[in-house]
Amino acid sequence: MKKLGILLVVIATLFSCESGPQKKILKSANGRVNSLLVVIKNSEWQGEIGDELRKILGEPVVGLPQPEAQFVVSQIPPENFGSMFRGSRSVLQVGIGDENAFNTNTDVYAAPQKIITITGTSNEEIIAQIKENSSELVSVFKNADLVAVQRRILKKFWNPTKIKTFEKQGYSIKIPQSYTKVEDDGDIVWYRYHLNGGESMEIFTYTVPITSEDDLNGNNIVTIRNEFGKKYVPGQIEGSHMITEEAYTPHIFEINFKEKKAFETRGKWEVKGVFMAGPFLSYTVVDKPNNRLVIAEGLTYAPGVNKRDYMFEIEAILKTLVID
Repeated sequence: MKKLGILLVVIATLFSCESGPQKKILKSANGRVNSLLVVIKNSEWQGEIGDELRKILGEPVVGLPQPEAQFVVSQIPPENFGSMFRGSRSVLQVGIGDENAFNTNTDVYAAPQKIITITGTSNEEIIAQIKENSSELVSVFKNADLVAVQRRILKKFWNPTKIKTFEKQGYSIKIPQSYTKVEDDGDIVWYRYHLNGGESMEIFTYTVPITSEDDLNGNNIVTIRNEFGKKYVPGQIEGSHMITEEAYTPHIFEINFKEKKAFETRGKWEVKGVFMAGPFLSYTVVDKPNNRLVIAEGLTYAPGVNKRDYMFEIEAILKTLVID
């Protein structure tokens, strides 16, 4: 009787294994964010196809004090794309094929992973595919990296319902618990992450009422942030405060932020009267039902070092903004 029971269990197990879907077990992807593995023949990488790819992948990130490319790129020929490299987080495969195509696949050899494959029937057709899909090429990898950063840094975040300003104003973002509170007075939120020495990353959120068409069209963004800096972000000497860098106009892009009209602003900040400066990124969201602009901004102060990855982390945090 005991043997019969064991046999029935074995049969049931085999039946369930055969009838159920087979779930593929993937290893964890490796590689840093903003890094990209390009799989392409050496001759093609060193020729016109490689030139076109470098033009796109090496384009400087907008708003940084020093030029920094969007991606750190590594290249290998297809015959070297074995198990050692297949676990890479972001992979771009390019080469001659039977059709002209641009395809994106997710979690092929590892997870999380994005693989974009570009093929063409000739070098000219490959270049045409690259040019035609350049924006999507960048956004696929960038969006995947943003999700990866959010997953890493937001394992623990401050409870938005415990932040006074968020509860009062009816909006919130997820701020990692590695950031410490500087201000939360019901009108503004200010959190800081300490880097080396006196260097830091800062997160601000606040709202302002909509008073004109210029507010709706993004024409007052610099004025609004300068007024905020004067009121809330003093410098080290009397009368000094944070402003938008006066020498250069920031880059302002109209975007769709979770189905709301918004403006993404990238530029440089400085402290008036003090030798301090760095990059900033802000999202100004038009909240028409409440007749206001909801502003989430982050900046970095880290002189002498590259800041692309710092600002990328700030972008990941700011994009968790939710308006009730």
